Amino acid sequence: MSNKTSRDSDVEFIAALAELLNVKELTEIQVKRDYGENDSLNVRVSKHQQQVSAPVPAALPAPSTTTAAPAPTPTDMGGDDPANDPDAVASPMVGTVYMAAEPGAPPFVSVGQTVNEGDTLLIIEAMKTMNHIPAPRSGTIKRILIEDGAPVEFGAPLVILA
Repeated sequence: MSNKTSRDSDVEFIAALAELLNVKELTEIQVKRDYGENDSLNVRVSKHQQQVSAPVPAALPAPSTTTAAPAPTPTDMGGDDPANDPDAVASPMVGTVYMAAEPGAPPFVSVGQTVNEGDTLLIIEAMKTMNHIPAPRSGTIKRILIEDGAPVEFGAPLVILA
């Protein structure tokens, strides 16, 4: 294959990876192509999504003379960010979460359950490989933050293990 044809093929390959990134709603793909001895192409395609938060409208004073109860804070409403919880177990990879070994089987863990270090919390499927995610320490499952079959990003909180 000529160098120009090889380069054109590489450009088409990279464009196909970029398209796959969008179609599968991924944030990153990394692939290495080996063409022969000392000849390879290592490609990493990623996109960073900017999170935009809507502006919070300013509170207007109430026209009545009665005293209203204070508005609940995000902590009161359970709106605290689980990613900041020191007891959160984060996803080590991008993939699809499965809470049980197979459809119809009981889930690996449930809220209130005590687990030992190394026990399987859930499975993350990545590139057709089922990866068992172990408990990093012994403790009790306080919250499960992801649903069965849901996509998960690297670093996303999965469960709260206290």
